[in-house]
Amino acid sequence: MRLRFTKMQGIGNDFVMLDGVSQKLSLSPAKIRKLADRHFGVGCDQVLLVEPPRSPAADFRYRIFNNDGSEVENCGNGARCFAIFVQQRGLCSKNTIRVETANGLLSLKVRKDKQVTVDMGVPELEPAQIPFDAEGKATTYKLQLANKQLEIGAVSMGNPHAVALVDDVDSYPVLIDGAEVEQHPRFPNKVNAGFMQLVSRGEAKLRVFERGVGETLACGTGACAAAVSARLRDLIDARVLIHLPGGELEIEWQGPGKAVLMTGPATTVFHGQIKI
Repeated sequence: MRLRFTKMQGIGNDFVMLDGVSQKLSLSPAKIRKLADRHFGVGCDQVLLVEPPRSPAADFRYRIFNNDGSEVENCGNGARCFAIFVQQRGLCSKNTIRVETANGLLSLKVRKDKQVTVDMGVPELEPAQIPFDAEGKATTYKLQLANKQLEIGAVSMGNPHAVALVDDVDSYPVLIDGAEVEQHPRFPNKVNAGFMQLVSRGEAKLRVFERGVGETLACGTGACAAAVSARLRDLIDARVLIHLPGGELEIEWQGPGKAVLMTGPATTVFHGQIKI
């Protein structure tokens, strides 16, 4: 099978984009792993698939596969790339695009400067819906690791996140603690682990160990979850600039019951074909 693809990146979080509207695709976990392999394939954090919508309220269906072949619910950096990709491929001329994900609809708005604002929806804070094993909803929870205890916020942005505040994110052992948090038994579907350093009420630094991927240069849903968790603790304002290793995202959240808005860039790297 020969596939046309586009390689894109959103502040360093990189994707293989596949058009499943104008070409017939048959993807297995093994094929996805081959595409995502940085030595034997194209190489990416995630493979993103555009399909015709199943819902009449959507323009497209948006599917996300980690580089281990597993399908996941949401990816914010990928959503921005999705919006630019469908315009570049001539699949859509709208500037506001509605996409169907495994966890509902997302609204993607392409601005004149080609930055993309994604309405990420209302964050889920009920432990059972994240899912997270806890006696009841709280602003923070104690999470016991092998050699330490973390205080975390637990948030779902369509996918589960644990957010811990740290003093110095650059020196923090994200690879060690992130891997342990990701597999923690209190998160039955595993979890994305975010480690956040506050700079001011309008600025923060973040590193994320993504479920099924490892640490990435950026995580859009992770930035949203971190902002929500810090806002619930009254540590930041409604609008915050989050610095990730790959770049910056602006996150806005007005509080419980409101949708999270994420704004950032999406860049095409190259187009190609691959036989798998």
